Amino acid sequence: MAEHEHVRVAVVGSGFGGLGAAVRLRREGVTDFVVLERADSVGGTWRDNSYPGCACDVPSHLYSFSFAPNPDWPRTFSGQEHIRAYLEHVTDVFRLRPHIRLNSEVRRMTWDSEKLRWDIETSSGSLSADLVVSATGPLSDPKVPDIPGLDSFPGKVFHSARWDHDYDLRGKRVAMVGTGASAIQIVPAIQPLARNLTLFQRTPPWVMPRMDRAITGAERWLHRQLPFSTQARRGLLWGIRELQVQAFTKHPGELGAVERLAKRNMARAIKDPALRAKLTPDYRIGCKRILLSSSYYPALAQPNVDVVASGLSRIEGSRLVAADGTEAQVDAIVFGTGFHVTDMPIADRVVGADGRTLAEAWKGGMEALRGASAAGFPNWLSIIGPNTGLGNSSMILMIESQLNYLADFVRQLDVLGGRVALDARPAAVTAWNHRVQERMKRTVWNTGGCTSWYLDANGRNSTIWPGTTTEFRRATRRVDLAEYEVLRASRKDDAGAVADESAEAAV
Repeated sequence: MAEHEHVRVAVVGSGFGGLGAAVRLRREGVTDFVVLERADSVGGTWRDNSYPGCACDVPSHLYSFSFAPNPDWPRTFSGQEHIRAYLEHVTDVFRLRPHIRLNSEVRRMTWDSEKLRWDIETSSGSLSADLVVSATGPLSDPKVPDIPGLDSFPGKVFHSARWDHDYDLRGKRVAMVGTGASAIQIVPAIQPLARNLTLFQRTPPWVMPRMDRAITGAERWLHRQLPFSTQARRGLLWGIRELQVQAFTKHPGELGAVERLAKRNMARAIKDPALRAKLTPDYRIGCKRILLSSSYYPALAQPNVDVVASGLSRIEGSRLVAADGTEAQVDAIVFGTGFHVTDMPIADRVVGADGRTLAEAWKGGMEALRGASAAGFPNWLSIIGPNTGLGNSSMILMIESQLNYLADFVRQLDVLGGRVALDARPAAVTAWNHRVQERMKRTVWNTGGCTSWYLDANGRNSTIWPGTTTEFRRATRRVDLAEYEVLRASRKDDAGAVADESAEAAV
C-alpha cells in the first residue's frame, strides 16, 4: 500500500457486504476504491467459520446476490465450502481483486474535519478516503465467555469460528458450550467421533427440521438454460418468508402452531421424557432464532452424549462445573458462544468529528439512520448496521437494500459537488430509531420471554429489523438530504486537499 494514498471510497471487509459494496461502486462508475481485508482471503464469516457441518440455514438461491445468480448450487441449503467458493467466484467475475488489500486490518479510522476525509491506519500502511463503507458484519469477532479457570485448562480450547482442524477429536472427551446455530451443526458432526460429548446448554433452542436435499442435475440444467427459472425460484422463497413476517412482528400468538410442530419434531427423535424436558424451551418460538436441523436431536439421543441443562460456571483443571453443580471431565472445549454483535470491536477504532469513538457514541445502544449513518460520523456508512438483522429471511436482501442507499449516497455527493460530506442529523437518527423501537415493542423478539443476542446490555433490541424486507428496501431506496447536514470544506482547504492528493498520486 502506497504511503499517504488517497481513495474516494474505502470499504472495510470482504464478506457479502464488502464485496457487494465493491460491485455496486463499480456499477456506479466509481473505480477509485479499495477493499480492506484483515485476513489473507475474501469470504468474511464464510471464510472464518469452517467448523464440521457448517452450512447456511437460508436456502441457497435466496442466500446469494440477485445480480449474481448461481444456477449450480449443489444443495438446497449449501455448505460453507460452496458459499465461500461462490464469494470467490463473485470476486473474479466482477474483477474486484485489483481493489482488494488483503492482510490489511483497520487499526484506526479518524475523521479529519478540515479536509473532510477519513484518515485510516491499517496493518499494511496508511491511507485516506472521502467515504468509508464499514462492512465488517456482526458475525466477525467471536465471543468467548469469561469462565473462571479457563486459562488453566490443560486441554484444547477453541471457538467455533476459529476451528482447529489440526486437533483430532476422535476418542476425546469433548465439551460443547452453547446451543446456537453453530452448535446444532457441530454436535451431529462430531458426536460419532467423540468418546463422550457433553453439551452445556444455558437455554434450549427451538429446532425445526432442515429440509435439505441435493439439487438434481435436471434442476441445475434448467437454471442454466432458463435464467428466469432461477429468478422464479428465488422469488418464491422470498415471498414465503415475507408472508411469515407478520407473525413475528405483529401477531406472535400465531406462532403457537409452529411450536406444536417443533415439539412433535423433538418427540420423534427424543424418546426419553427427562431429556425432552431439558430440551423444551420455556419461551415463545421465534424469540430466539429458530434453528434448522434434522440431525441435532438424533445426535443428542446417542449414548455417548450428555446434556447439561445449565451454563458452564467454572473450570477446575480438566473438570468443568455447571451452574447447577453438574461436573464433566473433558479433553477439549468448543465454544459455540456467538459473536460481539451489539458491541462490535470495529466501533472502538472509528473516531468521529467530535473526537469520540463510535463505541463511545453508542454507549447507550447502537443506532444509525436507516441502519447506515451514525450522527457525528460524516461520510461513514455501515452495511448490516443497527436494526438491519432478520429473524426469518436472507440477509442478502437487506445488504442489497443498503447497497441501494450507498449508491444514492455517492450520487448525492456528486450532485453537491466539490469536497463535501454528509453527516446524519442527530434528530433524524433519533426519529428513525424511535420509530424502529416503537414497532419493536410488539414483536416476538421483545415479547417472547427470552434473553437473546438480539438484545444489547441495556436490554434494547438494536439488532433486528421489525418489518418486511420490502419495507426496508423502500426506506433505503434514496438518501433524504433533509436528514443530513451538508459539510463543505473552505475553498482554501478544498484547493489544498486537491494539491496534496495530486502530490501523493505523483509519489
